[in-house]
Amino acid sequence: MFASDQYELLDFGAGRKLERFGPYVLDRPSRAAERAVRQSPQLWAGASARYDRDGESGRWSCASPIDPWPVNFGSLALELRLTDSGQLGVFPEQAANWRWIADQVRQAGRIKVLNLFAYTGASTLAAAAAGAEVVHVDAAAGVVAWGRRNAHASNLSHLPIRWIIEDVVKFVRREWMRGNCYDAVILDPPAYGHGPRGQSWKLENQLDELLAMCLELCRGQERFGLLTCHSGRLGLASELQSAVEPRFRAEGTLSSGDMSLRSLAGQRLHCGAAVRWSRRAA
Repeated sequence: MFASDQYELLDFGAGRKLERFGPYVLDRPSRAAERAVRQSPQLWAGASARYDRDGESGRWSCASPIDPWPVNFGSLALELRLTDSGQLGVFPEQAANWRWIADQVRQAGRIKVLNLFAYTGASTLAAAAAGAEVVHVDAAAGVVAWGRRNAHASNLSHLPIRWIIEDVVKFVRREWMRGNCYDAVILDPPAYGHGPRGQSWKLENQLDELLAMCLELCRGQERFGLLTCHSGRLGLASELQSAVEPRFRAEGTLSSGDMSLRSLAGQRLHCGAAVRWSRRAA
């Protein structure tokens, strides 16, 4: 996990979460916290910035201007910034997955990893730093550029990473037609969204086809797979495992579970779900 001076979930409740990222304390909405009761109400007044939604948009209110700043996860330096969507460029609940990815790569040796919906690249950098060749794909040019900056800040720009700005489904189809092959696949799809040209995406409708295409790209040689989703819906882990299980037929270990964070008071905030598959024990 993150060192405590880099990230902490301070408290959550009443539909919001209070987190410290390095020097800044940030107050943001959280659907998963709607029914929770705040354990440390005295901490909330000290927030450096607060994000509020107004319909589909939102805005930050800051005590003073906040420029982009880094947080460290091991040897990785990850740039954070206050975005219009309320996101910061990192999902701390993914930290255990970054360690798992690195462990899988080190066990497998020199492999080629496909990272889809790859966002700002923490999973990409975890795999590359452990020795993998990585193809990083995201439809948003801004977050791909952000991932490149993270690679540079982490002194990993020299590693074999291809940075691709493309609709994920179209890219996977073209890779299959080109005859390209991968040893592992990482996916972090949104529950719903739109591509750069208005392409619609809905997880429950398109996940099965995407998984099938990804496994075709592995040509039966897949070493590991990771599927995560940040939807706060409870029960999602078992649903994702049900979608993945019929596809990963080779001998290996399949597991699923919630992605969550613990507050200073020890309360658990559900943040999404993860399914892992590996030829070796998870």
